[in-house]
Amino acid sequence: MSALTIDDLHFEVRRSPRRQTVQVTVERGGELVLSAPDECALATMEDFVREKRFWIYKKLAEKEVLRADPPRKDYASGEGFPYLGRSHRLLLVDHQEVAVKLERGRFLMRRADAPRGRGALIDWYTTHARAWLQRRVQRLQGRIGVEPSGVIVQDLGYRWGSCGKTGKLYFHWRSILLPARAVEYVVAHEMVHLHEPHHTPEFWTRLERAMPDFSARKQWLAENAAGVVAV
Repeated sequence: MSALTIDDLHFEVRRSPRRQTVQVTVERGGELVLSAPDECALATMEDFVREKRFWIYKKLAEKEVLRADPPRKDYASGEGFPYLGRSHRLLLVDHQEVAVKLERGRFLMRRADAPRGRGALIDWYTTHARAWLQRRVQRLQGRIGVEPSGVIVQDLGYRWGSCGKTGKLYFHWRSILLPARAVEYVVAHEMVHLHEPHHTPEFWTRLERAMPDFSARKQWLAENAAGVVAV
């Protein structure tokens, strides 16, 4: 492995005799990896990066979305909050048995909980995300050929998802704000990582086999995630 800097982009270069083409990967932490055949000329790699520059910057911006602090909300009646790709208006109520619930297309929050509204809503998202994600994992197990040892929902910082060495899958609570098709892509992506830790050609082949339209879902996530993560 070696390093390569092209303008303001810094890459780890991974060469392989099995690789036939040049590929750029933006890793989970925003690291850039340039995969290339053993005999690929430096000029060829530089030209490839410059052709893909717009895509690379978009992917880096996507990572920054999850790093950034969300805009401040007031948690007042009428504000909109996303869930599975749809915006639901908030209504403060004087009495109900739980801090937050979704009913008839509205988030209902106890007025007394509004001062800690963000925490109350994150608790709701986390609980509902866990159940929803567990069902999607179960549906994909046979197709992908893995049986994760557990599903954990928490704040993952700039990552939508992650997988652990013990077979556990981790998802950001914000993932449940995305449309179902985008969340399903995140789930399948992390499950395939239980087979292939890195974004090798085999990783993408396995993912396509399990989810033939993964590329369109992945592209949607790259282009639209910034509009749905504020809470």
